[in-house]
Amino acid sequence: MPVNLSIKNVPDDVAEKLRRMARDAHRSLQGELMHILEQAVKEPKPTDISVVREQIASYGVKTGDESTRMIREDRDGR
Repeated sequence: MPVNLSIKNVPDDVAEKLRRMARDAHRSLQGELMHILEQAVKEPKPTDISVVREQIASYGVKTGDESTRMIREDRDGR
């Protein structure tokens, strides 16, 4: 059974940003809030390996030996 939720005392700037987001997505404010809630509780999908590679590359790591060295330096620096 659906539940009605209510949020009180939403700051004006937050409400305005939500209205703007709804307008930009061609949704009502209610529709935008439902979309935000649905996204917040959605099961995360598995990360694509290419995304993982990009994240690793952003750290400047090129080999397994480099990553091992970086982990050891971080651990030993504590």
